[in-house]
Amino acid sequence: MAFSSSIAVRELPLFPIEELVHFPGRRLPLKIFEFRYRIMMNTILQGDRRFGVLMLDPLTGSSAKIGCCTEIIHFQRLPDDRMEILTLGQQRFRVLDYVREKPYRVGLVEWIDDKPTERDLHPLVSEVDQLLRDVVHLSAKLTRQEIELPDNIPDLPIELSYWVASNLYGVASEQQSLLEMDDTAVRLEREAEILMSTRNLLAARTALKDVLE
Repeated sequence: MAFSSSIAVRELPLFPIEELVHFPGRRLPLKIFEFRYRIMMNTILQGDRRFGVLMLDPLTGSSAKIGCCTEIIHFQRLPDDRMEILTLGQQRFRVLDYVREKPYRVGLVEWIDDKPTERDLHPLVSEVDQLLRDVVHLSAKLTRQEIELPDNIPDLPIELSYWVASNLYGVASEQQSLLEMDDTAVRLEREAEILMSTRNLLAARTALKDVLE
């Protein structure tokens, strides 16, 4: 989902968000109410509509150095110049330096791509896909609810790796680690480990529930 650019390094407005990690190809809705970010969005809308999302650590107040460039694909103005926007993740970047702090932070960034590989990743994609289905099946059985995977899950390795990473919940530090990886296979392998652990836990809880009932 990366977009091509002849500029290897560029200035990019930065939007830090507490414990949120954005990924290429994924949609991110945002409500803009802080004055400085209203200024940012109004400025961005006059240009290429792109800005960088960085995870903000609420304990240290520091932003991650690697984030995801995102593009505004829809916006709606609200009273008092507040705004609701919908963005689509584009390409990962690394912050090299900060060039301005006010009225909002602007960074000098370079784009990041996964390393090319000759390895056949289809077996790994199949494994992750099956683990996903196992987790959903066991979750539905445990909660007695109908839970289904969407029909549009990506089947390309890198896009699948971003999709899985973006759908992990409550583990922002793990998501940030996945975002920072530059090897698709390594990212998918880590996600397979996470899904396998989740599947085993759900299977144990489901078996215990069956015994108790």
